[in-house]
Amino acid sequence: MSADPDDQRTSPVPATVDTDRTMIQSIDRAANVLALLDQHTRSLAPGLVAERLGLNRTTAHRYLQSLQRAGFLSASFGPGPLLDQLFALVSVRQQLLTLAPAIMRQLSDTTGLTTVLSFLGRSGAVVTLVEEPHQGTIVLTARVGTVLELKAAQTRVLLAFQADPATVTRAHASLTPAEAAVERQALARVRRHRIAWADLDRAGLASVAVPIFATYDVQAAMGLLGTTEMLNPADRPSARVAALEQAAETLGSMIATSHA
Repeated sequence: MSADPDDQRTSPVPATVDTDRTMIQSIDRAANVLALLDQHTRSLAPGLVAERLGLNRTTAHRYLQSLQRAGFLSASFGPGPLLDQLFALVSVRQQLLTLAPAIMRQLSDTTGLTTVLSFLGRSGAVVTLVEEPHQGTIVLTARVGTVLELKAAQTRVLLAFQADPATVTRAHASLTPAEAAVERQALARVRRHRIAWADLDRAGLASVAVPIFATYDVQAAMGLLGTTEMLNPADRPSARVAALEQAAETLGSMIATSHA
């Protein structure tokens, strides 16, 4: 006996799915509200938001108030402190990308090693700029866009100076408790000495990295890649490491001065 189509019932959509969909829609709409700010529109109003986004005034006003409480908008519904913070971050990174190549070029020529600059991604340092030495028959390098391992020198530098503990916890999520404990100890040493060495178990290869401080925070990591004969933590003081530290300090000072 065949089932009556009228007796078939559609399974109810889980409440969590509806909640997730509503949240995503709210985020999309909030982004659309913020996108109304431009060189011609320096502050928002319920009527303007309602007209441009097809909302009623009550809903538009509710979004403006929520964005103001979150810090995206000011009391007058202009750009708020969170947007200022994001702009400052982008501005610093743009300056780093503009100023770093010349300093990295000089560092590579001085040390005969490849210089790498990285920013912190979700799971590790992301190679952003690379300068290779002009001389030498063998060149060790890294590809731009490469996500470096947790035990890479530049990843350690960037994680060591993170203000949000959740960032480190997320990066170490793939480690066993014992491995995470060892890595936390390594990060503590980086904070004390402001220098990190890679621990990648690759015979003959070595890398060292230092933080680039600008506007009181670590904005990036700069490192050198080479052989263990050219880079060795046991060789102290090392002219190559000293040159790296000086280059990072110079770059950080240039950024800080421009924001003073």
